Amino acid sequence: PSPKSFQPNGASKEALQCEIEELKQKDLALDQEIAQLLSEGYSLEELDKHISLLHEYNEIKDAGQMLLGKLAVIRGVTTKQLYPEYDLELSD
Repeated sequence: PSPKSFQPNGASKEALQCEIEELKQKDLALDQEIAQLLSEGYSLEELDKHISLLHEYNEIKDAGQMLLGKLAVIRGVTTKQLYPEYDLELSD
């Protein structure tokens, strides 16, 4: 159970209402962003494809970071020290 479950009923209801309101605001902001992208000529299919490609990119990047981390441990250096060796930027 989360710490919220140990709060008195009034406090947890209040926290849930606040969280619901925040989620509604995020939903509205995302709807507005989607509407803007659609007005700029993007299609829903394109947006779905871009999201899919971003997920794939992030998974590959995470795997690369994991491998760099393991290599750094084996060599007894930091991952930051490996970046120049592989022509990587710190922002990569």
